[in-house]
Parts: sequence; structure tokens; C-alpha cells
Amino acid sequence: MSRIKPLLHFPKSVSSIHHALLHQQAGRNCVGPMASLLKSRSVVRFSGPDTIKFLQGLLTNDVRKFGEPAGEREKVSTLPTPNLPYESASPLYAALLTPQGRFLYDLFLYSPPKPEEKLDKSGSGPGSGPGDALVEVFADVDASVLDELLQTLKKYRLRAKVEIENVAEDFSCWQRYGGNLSEKSLSVEEPEAASVGWGSGSDLSCMSASQGSDVGWQWFKDPRLDCLGSRGIFRSGKTPPLVEADKETAEENYLLRRLEIGVAEGSTEIPKGEAVPLEYNLAGLNAINFDKGCYVGQELIARTHHRGVIRKRLLPLRFLDNAGKEVEQKVAPGSEVIDTESGKKAGKVTTALGCRGMGVLRLEQAFGGSGTLTIEGREGDVRVEAIRPQWWPAEWFQEHQQNTAAA
Repeated sequence: MSRIKPLLHFPKSVSSIHHALLHQQAGRNCVGPMASLLKSRSVVRFSGPDTIKFLQGLLTNDVRKFGEPAGEREKVSTLPTPNLPYESASPLYAALLTPQGRFLYDLFLYSPPKPEEKLDKSGSGPGSGPGDALVEVFADVDASVLDELLQTLKKYRLRAKVEIENVAEDFSCWQRYGGNLSEKSLSVEEPEAASVGWGSGSDLSCMSASQGSDVGWQWFKDPRLDCLGSRGIFRSGKTPPLVEADKETAEENYLLRRLEIGVAEGSTEIPKGEAVPLEYNLAGLNAINFDKGCYVGQELIARTHHRGVIRKRLLPLRFLDNAGKEVEQKVAPGSEVIDTESGKKAGKVTTALGCRGMGVLRLEQAFGGSGTLTIEGREGDVRVEAIRPQWWPAEWFQEHQQNTAAA
């Protein structure tokens, strides 16, 4: 009897990677968390006294917490060590829009710990920091549009006292996912870290230190969804903490994880200058704060939100043949999805890999239509199955049902 191979023996081809990921679901949790170096992402550093004000006026989320004293901000608590503070500001996911409210770029924002918030190298007292606190925010951004993003940010800077630097050579972005990470909070330490020490006891300082690197960078819960695991920025050229050598895997597997749950990332998967943020579920991914003040593109977002009707949304898709079996490499991004019953277009595929994809579809046709969804031009051999993500708020599906009943 053959034994299922561990998921981490990843083949090179996209097709076989996809097969390993989707058909070895039972083995994934047994293997434990995987980690991927995100080569598709780069790091930008903002610094200067006007950093918070500058970002607050541009982005869709409320970044003011990064300027608050440690005791007042939304935080992640750990035991203080020489490499981690007692409290770390949790990261934010945000977007920069066009003045017309269309998506341009997404950013994961981090506030690095200050030396005085950690212990010194001996671990016996607080670290020493500069007299005047330097305001810094680091952003994990799409590498394919890095130069364009920097130009856009500097265009908006005007006379603001903020420096904007490309630090991609110094820092790298990582994602840690799979296993049972989504079931944990940061207060529940990793079992491999908790096992440090004698017998069954736990060394709390080692558990805390294991979450971060030697210069204070650490893993955080992904600010979008728990089921995406953990995300962090770390020094380039070094493997982050808690990443075992045999559990580091290609970035394509992180993409396939996102395809399964319907989460787009970057200016390719979320079409730059075209995408409506609410249709790409950015509100449900904690990228938009509807209570903050003005920012670029706010008017369309606020109007659409308060109107309360989103007729199209980004959905996970599966591509099948007429017998219901998965078909691979037969659908390309940009393909039109057709409702065979009405002959009308239901939407468009935005991302595809193997037999999985994502697309923005009309909810009425995706979930309420009596016909079959197919790809335009391939009506005879490719069917499209739209999947409702488990993480969706209940009201999104209720909105669809109410709108269908009213129609």
C-alpha cells in the first residue's frame, strides 16, 4: 500500500504543485506550517515627523495607531526580550486608490519596535534609544510596481517631512501558513517554541524570543484573515524564526492557498486603475476604515458602502470538465465567464493556476442562476464552479438573497 508523500516534497511544475496542494489536504495539517519567501513583494521605508499624517491622508486604513504611545495602541503582547518589546503594534493592511476610488496599490504596514521598548542585550534592563523618537513605518508592497509606487508617493509628498526609501535589498517579506496556524492567537505560542526547557516545562522568554529575529522583526497574524496564517518583514539573506529548512516552500503554494479562499493580492490580481475595492472584498479583509477622515478616493468608497449593494464580488473558482473532473491549464486570466442559461456574461477570471482561479462574478448568476457557468469559447469542455468563501460575513450572502428576491 503506497503512502501519501508529505506535501513539502514540492514538484517543479505548476500542475504537479497544484495537484500536491489540492489532493493532499489531509496531510497538510499533519506536516505543520509552511513558509514562503514572497519574491513578488518589496519593502519601502517611511520616516520623518510627518510620516503618520502623510500616510493617513493617502491610505484607506487608519494608520494613526502607529504614532500612539505603546500603552494606548492596538497591540500584540509578548514577554519582553532583547529582540522583542513587551507590546508591538499590530500591522495594518491598506490600499492607495485613484482620486476616482479605483484600486492602485496594496500595502502591509508595520511599525518597528523602538530600542527602549525592548530589553538590552544582557536581558537585565530596558534598552537604550535615541532622545527623540524616530517615526518609522515599513510597507510590504507589490514588487512589480515598486518604481511606479515610489513615484506616486513622492508626487503626493509635496512639502511633508517624510522620507520614502526603497529598502528591498535589506528586507524581505515572508508568509507562514497552513497547519493549524489559523486556529491560534499570538498568546498561544508555537509548540516547537514552548518545548524549550527541561521536562514538560516552558521557558516563556524563549517562547517569546522565538517569535522574532535578532533585530526585533517578528511574525504577526496576517491583518486580513486568520486563515492566511502569519506575515512578517525580516532581514534579507536570513531565514526567519520558526521556519524549518524542510518546510520552506515556493511562493506558488501561497498563491494556491489564496486561490482556495478567494483573496487577491497586488496590482496584477487586483487590476490597477480598474478594480473597485469593495468588489474585491477589501472591506472584509480589513483594508478600509469607514470612520477615518478623508483620503484619496474616499468619496466613491463611502457612497458605495452606504448604498449597501455590491452586486459583483471576487470569488474562488474551480475549473471542471463536463464529467465534473478538474481540468488544468485550460483557463487564462481575462477569460469571460458565461451563464449558459441566459447567454449573458457573468464576469471575468482575474487569476488562474492549474484548475483553480479567482474571478469577479455577479452574485445572482454565480449562486442563484439555473444555468451552468462556462468559459467563453470553451462551452463544450470547461465548466466553472463558483465557491462561496467560508470567511465571508453572513450579510454579504444575505444581501445577494435579498437583491435576488426583490428582482
